[in-house]
Amino acid sequence: MAIPKYDEITLPLLQFLADGEVHSMADTIEMVEKHFRLTPEECNERLPGGKMTYVRSRTGWARFHLVRAGLAEQPREGHAKITPAGLKFLKTKPKKITRAELMLIPQFKAFMLEHKKSIAKALVPGANAEAAEVADVDPEEQIAQAYAKLRATLAAELLERVKAKRPGFFEQLVVDLLLAMGYGGSRAEAGTVTKASGDGGIDGVINEDRLGLDAVYIQAKRWKGTVGVNELRSFVGALSAHKAHKGVFITTSDFAKGARDFIEKVGQKIVLIDGARLAELMIDYGVGVQRRDTYELKRADEDYFAET
Repeated sequence: MAIPKYDEITLPLLQFLADGEVHSMADTIEMVEKHFRLTPEECNERLPGGKMTYVRSRTGWARFHLVRAGLAEQPREGHAKITPAGLKFLKTKPKKITRAELMLIPQFKAFMLEHKKSIAKALVPGANAEAAEVADVDPEEQIAQAYAKLRATLAAELLERVKAKRPGFFEQLVVDLLLAMGYGGSRAEAGTVTKASGDGGIDGVINEDRLGLDAVYIQAKRWKGTVGVNELRSFVGALSAHKAHKGVFITTSDFAKGARDFIEKVGQKIVLIDGARLAELMIDYGVGVQRRDTYELKRADEDYFAET
């Protein structure tokens, strides 16, 4: 099943705490994974930032809401325990605990109103607090989703810009990218780009390391349609003519399934990079992009506040 939203986790979490014991975050996450029968892939799926899993993030926000509603408490950092109010609430046999249900609790409603005031003040000084809506998605996911959207927009723009440039620019970009990824060491030591596109099926050569113990041969094509088997077969032939064992075929378009299957069967080690992957790598390694703003997210250090 899909990874549950934080408000779907809230009731199972409160029921888990109903034993009156103090439970750690690790125990809570394990409960959520088992309760919702999440697959290993779902358990390990991470926010776009890559550092935190969705399960941990959403479980944390579910616990946070229970604490703010007075249904649970944190006797020490990173741990939670049900309160008498929480036990009383469970006796009403709720079918779910959404934000709407929590808003009926005065303590939680007061917190949310103050929270809205803070958001309104931060975004638009003097704005009406009631007009500031708080999304059902937890704040970290809102930031992650916005980041993913901005990144996808940038990737599409980069790919369009690359397609509009001359072939020689594209070939040089590929070498710049491989340099940024750590191949070849310095530019002087790295390798060369052939003067004419399609020089024997090879557009560039770059050292795999600073010592030049092996070379990686490059084919860079700005392609309108999908790259098929014939283009890759020519590249493999060019590698064989140069007695080369490693190659990278990079295109601004995509590869046909048959082409990808063909590469799996050849003797040389060949990596295929399509347009979407090329744009992602350019962003990751800072090629053709500039840093505009940096926002650093921080959270409380549980180890620092833990009682010894």
